[in-house]
Amino acid sequence: MVLGGAMLLQGISFGRDEKNEALWTTHGFSWGVGSSAYQTEGAWDKDGKGPSIWDAFTHKKGKVFMNETADSSCEGYYKVKDDIQLLKELKVNHYLISISWPRIMPTGIKKEQVNEKGIKFYNDTINSLLENKIIPIVTLYHWDLPQVLQEKYGGWQNISMISYFNDYANLCFEKFGDRVKYWITFNNPWAVAEEGYETGEHAPGLKLSGIGAYKAAHHIIKTHAKVWHSYNKTWRSKQQGMVGISLTSAWGEPVDLTSQKDIEAAERYVQFYLGWFANPIYSGDYPEVMKNYVGKKSVQQGLGTSRLPTFSVQEKSYIKGTSDFLGLSHFTTRYIIQKNYSALRGPSYHNDRDLVELVDPKWPNPGSKWLYSVPWGFRRLLNFIKTQYGNPLIYVTENGVSEKLQCIQLCDEWRIEYLKGYINEMLKAINDGVNVKGYTVWSLLDKFEWNKGYSERFGLYHVDFKKGNKPRYPKASVHYYKMIISANGFPNPREVKSWHQKAIETCSITNQLLAAEEQRNIAANILRLIHDPLTTHMEMVTEIVVPTVFTLCILISAILLMFLLRKHN
Repeated sequence: MVLGGAMLLQGISFGRDEKNEALWTTHGFSWGVGSSAYQTEGAWDKDGKGPSIWDAFTHKKGKVFMNETADSSCEGYYKVKDDIQLLKELKVNHYLISISWPRIMPTGIKKEQVNEKGIKFYNDTINSLLENKIIPIVTLYHWDLPQVLQEKYGGWQNISMISYFNDYANLCFEKFGDRVKYWITFNNPWAVAEEGYETGEHAPGLKLSGIGAYKAAHHIIKTHAKVWHSYNKTWRSKQQGMVGISLTSAWGEPVDLTSQKDIEAAERYVQFYLGWFANPIYSGDYPEVMKNYVGKKSVQQGLGTSRLPTFSVQEKSYIKGTSDFLGLSHFTTRYIIQKNYSALRGPSYHNDRDLVELVDPKWPNPGSKWLYSVPWGFRRLLNFIKTQYGNPLIYVTENGVSEKLQCIQLCDEWRIEYLKGYINEMLKAINDGVNVKGYTVWSLLDKFEWNKGYSERFGLYHVDFKKGNKPRYPKASVHYYKMIISANGFPNPREVKSWHQKAIETCSITNQLLAAEEQRNIAANILRLIHDPLTTHMEMVTEIVVPTVFTLCILISAILLMFLLRKHN
């Protein structure tokens, strides 16, 4: 998930943080972690899988940081059992996964080809999860559209996607629905539309400013409704499952709580973000403020009709109510102020909103430049959903924080603080009466982060992508989240503090073991190089110098943490 365009307010602290230290515990709750097919599976062209738009996008130079790809990624396709052991170690209740459309339908078209090896892979994965008493929550679309559908039809710009996706969804219900009871049609359609068809930062990389995103979103919403009705008509009575959608939204807070313009701008921010998709599903149509603002700008730009498409009366009725639960992905918050953008600047989703996003320089920002830790915004967003959409059943499908990888960082204290703050605010929202029944940390593993490549890491487990077997190492947050799951929340501040200390101690030991392993590898490489006089200078740099620097980083981190722990004690 990516947010762009936020400005930093230098030297200003808003002091909006809430200091309520109450820690709530909830019962009958599902704790989990998540991943997605394209980001973790690798095996991009193995066993009959067809190419996706992300395969095509990443294979073009200049589209991704360092021209990295997910061709092998975490090798998750070959390490299902290993990763299930990690899930068992965490003691999670559920695991959020996605199915790769081109892995089971190479061209995206059912009548052309169904890949039985792909179906077997997901059958085996689902069965292994259930054998280990882990509930699979399955996403049908996490951004990897079959490339053939993009080339032939223009992807989500074309209404024919509704039929092709419905065929794909029904095949999944047929093959896996006897065991899968929680289905998500789309993950973060905002990013699919805005970053795929507005800015072009994501696959398929189209820059159809002010038009493409609205058109893609329109088709996605209608596709979601079609799939929900298909399940409701054909599969629900025999499979007894649920179908929802996972929407991503930051919270928008007015800079000036006494300014009506700022208050309206902050709500407009959330409506253009969450309401764009949630409002049609829960109310039957786009938010009025979206229709008004996009319509007004369109008229000023000399267009005969609004750039925001319209739903017919029949479509509104068909779409309304098509979600058994709302999946919510949330990472951060923005302060919002009103700002008018001239329509003469040309069509643009961002200009249509007439607002500016701001951040407080005191907010923690350990990794992705868009991701500031602002826990109190989570509670406000959850209460907004409760009020706006009639308190729907909510499963939090993504919540987490990244780090920028310079050294191997197993002692991720910032992630522990982030999880503590955000989970606590979610539990407060449950105490407010918000109907949240599950929470998912994003993510289980470090993985391919779209146009950022491997430069940003969201995982509870560190993955060494330089090694062929892609080994996983637990970060401190593994121990901490495991304790939250075990306690079903936060029992008392003193015990929670002890979790933190134990987690850091555990990762310090792991750091030392990892450093020792790296030293052994370096020694082995030196011996090999001594016996291989033809080895080039570059090989020496990549195989000795780089690992040595990483080892030094690990050792320094371990020493500093031991010093801090002793000082703390």
